[in-house]
Amino acid sequence: MILAIVGPTGVGKTKLSIELAKIYNGEIINADSMQIYEGLDIGTAKVTKEEQKGIPHHLLSIKKVEEDYSVFDYQSDAREKIEDIKNRKKIPIFVGGTGYYLKAALYDYNFVEEENPSTDKYKNLSNEELIKRIESYEYGIVYDKNNRKRMIRLLTRLEKGEIPKKNDFTLLYDDVIFIGLTTDREILYEKINERFSKMLIPLIDEVKPFCIKNIKSKALMTGIGYKEFYPFFENKKTLTEVVEECMKNSRNYAKRQYTWFQNQMDIKWFDVDYDNFKNTIQEVVEYIETQNKK
Repeated sequence: MILAIVGPTGVGKTKLSIELAKIYNGEIINADSMQIYEGLDIGTAKVTKEEQKGIPHHLLSIKKVEEDYSVFDYQSDAREKIEDIKNRKKIPIFVGGTGYYLKAALYDYNFVEEENPSTDKYKNLSNEELIKRIESYEYGIVYDKNNRKRMIRLLTRLEKGEIPKKNDFTLLYDDVIFIGLTTDREILYEKINERFSKMLIPLIDEVKPFCIKNIKSKALMTGIGYKEFYPFFENKKTLTEVVEECMKNSRNYAKRQYTWFQNQMDIKWFDVDYDNFKNTIQEVVEYIETQNKK
């Protein structure tokens, strides 16, 4: 059995993963693209040693922020972890909100090397026109709408048929159980805002050294809660403006995550009981047991 716990940021995936690991003798594999990096702990809500409660965690803090790490790298590393964990008669439990990572790890997903596709074909298209063409495929793909180069690469692959729809993928493993956590949008947004407010001071301390050293790596320039602070330290934006932007970007990212997962994977969704999380755990366990009997 392989468990995959998905859902938007701030919904409670980490807490559930720890409890399921205890019940099923599992080990957790990170599926969050930002938690791969060492030193990006506060802004990514990375699980602490205390929160891990002795459960082994894999693919956390394995790269420096200056290093590149691609979904292709993740595919190789994650599959290696699956085999290792299973060989030791334990249960791999993926947890994270980066759907593309999960897709690459668990499905028959082959990458086509095309690092620098020609941009000539699209040079006369505005970013808005590129977005319109990408959205016309209705794949629910999460992508950076401000990164023209990546949009061109994505559109190129879509037009070549290199990115199949959900039903065109084949799971490499026949024992994967997908579990999604969800809640009312307003409740989720409230929790996102509340969490960000609580972590603001330590987050500033975490981001500041990178900004002072002017380290603008791919990880820092794409991660929500990091890229937004550079204008603050450059005296171009106020802290209030930065906080509002971080919260807005987090809420928008949560919306995109929902869309992606609903379009790309067959997931059993559970409404989180925040008043008594044990109820949510029990519901998920009952579902897992039902699936195992099939």
